[in-house]
Amino acid sequence: MTEQDVNLDFDRENRTGLAEAVFCLGKTVKQLLTICNQIQAQQKPMLFTRLDTAGYEAIEQAFPALLDYDTASGTAFFLPSPPQVSTPVAVVTGGSSDASVALEVVRTLAFYGHQSLLIEDVGVAGLWRMQARLTELRKQKIIICVAGMDAALPTVLGGLVPGILIAVPTSTGYGMVRGGETALHSLLVSCAPGISVVNIDNGYGAACVAIRVLNQLQSVL
Repeated sequence: MTEQDVNLDFDRENRTGLAEAVFCLGKTVKQLLTICNQIQAQQKPMLFTRLDTAGYEAIEQAFPALLDYDTASGTAFFLPSPPQVSTPVAVVTGGSSDASVALEVVRTLAFYGHQSLLIEDVGVAGLWRMQARLTELRKQKIIICVAGMDAALPTVLGGLVPGILIAVPTSTGYGMVRGGETALHSLLVSCAPGISVVNIDNGYGAACVAIRVLNQLQSVL
């Protein structure tokens, strides 16, 4: 792979409010290093998603101290991210098994300077855990709810909170969850109106929906 084979869209944020991100899954080390060369030449920050440890170590060796890497979410920031500003966004998980997807949401928001409230392990198997956080959740303009199994949590929240609700089905669960398809289908037929749904394990995509909303809210204010 040569420099000419990489065509990064450095102007995307000016058009859409969302910069291009590098989806690292399936890319070779050579491809990642070629991409990094272009980013460094432009001196523009870039978000990396689904970056494994081997890929990170290869980039770190070639570009020392330029990556802010988070193992749990598989995300990295190339060059510094902007200062964090507290925003009315909560990221909620059904269980601790959903943490990696939830952290992808949190890190994507952070890359754009949005500090979020993370509330973990409040699934419907113990409704009292979610009820204990309802006062906080009702104050949030946007709630991103990450859940596997039957993905009941976003539906329950949909009947209790007024904010924009973005559901992320995860591949967490036994047998019939079918890699998250059961959670996805459950959310698509949810009886709670007004829930938006992204693809399975797509924490990055959910964060981008929230950022679009935040950008519009800021333009109005």
